[in-house]
Amino acid sequence: MTVRAPRRILTAAATALLATGGLTACADGTGGASEPGKVDVVAAFYPLQFLAERIGGDTVAVSNLTKPGAEPHDLELNPRQVGQVVDADVVVYLSGFQPAVDEAVEQNGGDRAFDVAGVTPLLDAAAGGHDHDHEGEAGHADESGGKDPHVWLDPTRLATIGDKLAERLGKADPDHAADYTARAGALRTELTKLDTEYADGLRTCQRREIVTSHTAFGYLTERYQLEQIGISGLTPESEPSPKRLAEVAEEAREHQAGTIFFETLVSPKVAETIAREVGAKTAVLDPLEGPPADGDYLSAMRTNLQTLRTALDCS
Repeated sequence: MTVRAPRRILTAAATALLATGGLTACADGTGGASEPGKVDVVAAFYPLQFLAERIGGDTVAVSNLTKPGAEPHDLELNPRQVGQVVDADVVVYLSGFQPAVDEAVEQNGGDRAFDVAGVTPLLDAAAGGHDHDHEGEAGHADESGGKDPHVWLDPTRLATIGDKLAERLGKADPDHAADYTARAGALRTELTKLDTEYADGLRTCQRREIVTSHTAFGYLTERYQLEQIGISGLTPESEPSPKRLAEVAEEAREHQAGTIFFETLVSPKVAETIAREVGAKTAVLDPLEGPPADGDYLSAMRTNLQTLRTALDCS
C-alpha cells in the first residue's frame, strides 16, 4: 500500500516514525483501509463506522480507530492511528466522548473533521433516568461536560446524523454526492422502521424501569418513555460506592426489577452483585459502543428490543 504524505505536522513521536518509514495510514485491523480512488473515511468508533459504510457504499474506504472488543471511552491513539487521522479525507467523531480522538482531531483534523455532536442537541447526562442526589457520585456531573454522548441509541437521531454525514461526504466527493444522499435516505427508512418497532414493542409493559451497569441508555429511555437506573455513570469503569449499590438495590426492589442489565465490553460483576441482592437475573443490553458479535447496528438493536420486552413483561 502506498503511504500518502501527511497533510499536517504530527506529534513528535509520529513525526519520528514517519521519518523512518514506520507509520502508515493503513487500518490496524479496525475496518477498512485507504484505497486508491476511494474517499478515505476514519470513524472514531463503531456506530460512526456503521453510518459511514452504509452511506458511503463502495466509493469510500472506512477505518475505525477503536478496535473490536476495546472499550471506546478509554481509547488511546498510537502513532499509526494518528497517521490515519492526518491522512483521512473525512474524520467522523463525537467530541467529548473520546478525549484522545478530540486531541488528535484538534491538532490534525482541520476542515476534514466532522463532529456529530453538533448535529443534534445532546441530552443532559441524567436525562432518561431517575434524577436523585447521587448523580455526581455515579459519575454524571463531571463527564462529557454534563452531556450524554450515547446519541446513536435513538434511531431517529442517528438518521439525522446520517443525513448530515451524507452532506459532508458529498463535499469531499462531489461526483458521488447524489449517491450519498440516496443511501442516507434509504438508511433513514430502515431506522424509521426500527423506531416504529421499538415504539410498538415497548408501548405496553408491566414495568418501565431498567437497571443498567452504566448510564448509556438515556436516549433510548427518553425516546420510548422508559426510566434508566444506572449503577455507575457515563463511563463504565467508574466504580460505584457501597452507598450507590445500596441505593440501586433499593430502587430495583421498589420497581420489582427482575433483570439487571450488563454490557458486552465491561465486567458483569457489579450487575451480578445487585442481581443476587434483589433476587433478579442478569442479561446483556448492548450499548453498541463496539461492533456486535453478529450482524450490525440494526440487528443488535432488535436484539436489545427483544431483551427489553422480556425483562419488562411487555405485551
